[in-house]
Amino acid sequence: METTAQFDPAKAEQFAGNLADAFNKASLTMMISLGHRSGLFDSLAENHPSTSSQIAQAANLHERYVREWLGAMVAGGVIEFETTNGTYRLPAEHAAFLTRKAGPENYAVFAEFIFSLAANGDQVLDCMKNGGGISYDAYHRFYHAMDEDQSIIGTFFQQLLPSIPDLTAKLHQGISVLDAGCGTGGLLLRLASEFTNSHFTGIDLTEFAINMARSQAEKSGLANVEFICKDLTEFHSEAIENRYDLVMSIDAIHDQKSPMNVLRGIYKTLKPDGTYLMVDINGSGHLHQDKDNPFAQLLYAISCMHCVPVSLGQGGEGLGAMWGETRIRDYTREAGFSSITPYQFQSDPLNTYFIIGK
Repeated sequence: METTAQFDPAKAEQFAGNLADAFNKASLTMMISLGHRSGLFDSLAENHPSTSSQIAQAANLHERYVREWLGAMVAGGVIEFETTNGTYRLPAEHAAFLTRKAGPENYAVFAEFIFSLAANGDQVLDCMKNGGGISYDAYHRFYHAMDEDQSIIGTFFQQLLPSIPDLTAKLHQGISVLDAGCGTGGLLLRLASEFTNSHFTGIDLTEFAINMARSQAEKSGLANVEFICKDLTEFHSEAIENRYDLVMSIDAIHDQKSPMNVLRGIYKTLKPDGTYLMVDINGSGHLHQDKDNPFAQLLYAISCMHCVPVSLGQGGEGLGAMWGETRIRDYTREAGFSSITPYQFQSDPLNTYFIIGK
């Protein structure tokens, strides 16, 4: 016989407090995104304690808006305010995580992820009510944010490359590299500039992202990288056999219409002694474990607002970003791969780096 749980006033009060804290932090996140996009954090980091008028002038912004933004930053503990002379200061310890000079440590980029995805809220709500999905083309701003995120690039060069024997030497000598689902091509562009004897190919379904990548390659004068706008759904049959020495997919497989077809195509096009690098979200695939991940709320939110909709929008499986290591191992094994070694790095706590071989 079922019994109704007794209402716990203390539990209710604690939950109400948690909600209030969540709303406050969500509001602060929105303001951090605004500070990042406007360049205010970068400007503040370069200047001494200043008044709101001085800060607005230095950043070429309207003072009244800047003053209200500063209020949110002071209330959130991001910026310090001196009451005696009415000046504001961004501590160096905070600037280390909020400015473009911080590189991979610029956490303000993650605020832009969240703020940009909120713009797709009405579309996601419609999908929840009626089914279906959303086209990649609806996420232009999200891809701009992804293009700014340097955590994967920094981790790749500083942590991952030294972990793979001889890969750096091979890249210097000259090999063929494919990035399947390359997005705006940030990692490939950096690789192409560092390893001029190697050739790099990026493939992505999204024309907007590919155009961004091509534009940056042309601007940088890189002749050893190409970007192709292409649907990888039939990659298992279209891939050229034994073509690439290194294949990469960066947070891309779970978004595909047919993840298995893409993985089988990667297996087919990878040389027998080649390396497949799959970077994917750091999850187990089991909610009772993943709920304790310190970034679980962020990752499930991004998955609900982007990863699941774009997959279902193609008629795909809708694996979601949190599909997890267990299924990654199952999928790669079914695709034909025989070895998989996961790496996790402090510089990129959101992802796991899988080194996979035939």
